[in-house]
Amino acid sequence: MAGAVACVFPGQGSQYVGMGRDLYQAYPLVSETFAQASELLGFDLAALCFEGPEEALTDTLNAQPAILTLSVALWWVLLREDPFNSRPPLFLAGHSLGEYSALVAAGALEFADALRLVRRRGELMQAAGRERPGGMAAVIGLDASSVDELCARARAETGGVVQAANYNSPGQIVISGDRASLERAVALAEEGGARRVIPLAVSVASHSPLMAGAAEAFREVLEAAPIQVAQPPIVANVSALPIREPEEIRRELVAQLTSPVRWVESVEYMVAQGVGTFIEVGPGNVLRGLIRRINGRVGRKGVEDILHSIKRSPEP
Repeated sequence: MAGAVACVFPGQGSQYVGMGRDLYQAYPLVSETFAQASELLGFDLAALCFEGPEEALTDTLNAQPAILTLSVALWWVLLREDPFNSRPPLFLAGHSLGEYSALVAAGALEFADALRLVRRRGELMQAAGRERPGGMAAVIGLDASSVDELCARARAETGGVVQAANYNSPGQIVISGDRASLERAVALAEEGGARRVIPLAVSVASHSPLMAGAAEAFREVLEAAPIQVAQPPIVANVSALPIREPEEIRRELVAQLTSPVRWVESVEYMVAQGVGTFIEVGPGNVLRGLIRRINGRVGRKGVEDILHSIKRSPEP
């Protein structure tokens, strides 16, 4: 692998029915992790991931712990197989929910604590969505400044809330807000030359001020959460800079609920610090696709591909 390695962890939307089934069957570490999660959650998480139904797996209350569990399980197997040749990743980063997987990988959170946190996070986000309904849409083909400007114009016209939620890659930005303001921003994007505007199948306006109630309630939850120093550091969604101290992490996890995910800047920062290869640890390949559009020169690998290519030694 050329240059340093960073490991990145996907967020909500990467789930799919059947995810992780073959590695669950191949690696006892994966099945043990799912068993631990199922016991804590009170239902068979493996059955939900492998058999669905898709609607239940997509529900934010289930999707968040499901993605976390598979990502952490794959991380633990990856560590055991040691494709880094005992050189740890320079950075870890997660996209939105994926920050919790990254924090477990960095030793900042125990898996059980992270599972409880994401379950509570999902509950609070769902409640905030009922209280202040909203939606999200992906804007394809406009640059960040154009999207920021059209959101500002929509806010001025409606008096409501709409802003960029995810700066995913050049030309792919997700916006989030109340329904009227979102509809106006979508219309302005189409008028402004967006190649496509895709409404997302969500009822929660993630990474927007509509999540302020969830953020305040979650702040209290995080105050009681046992958080340790992250090693290696996490490149944070909100600032696109590395964080490692417990109080920095708590502030990040609260702010993240109402602030945009600065994924483009996060990847660019890691590349500038010497990262030459990104390993996506979790279901799907969404982050690899975004990273390719951000910087096509860096290496991109998926943990499932790595594990399938490694000749397995017997489990200890």
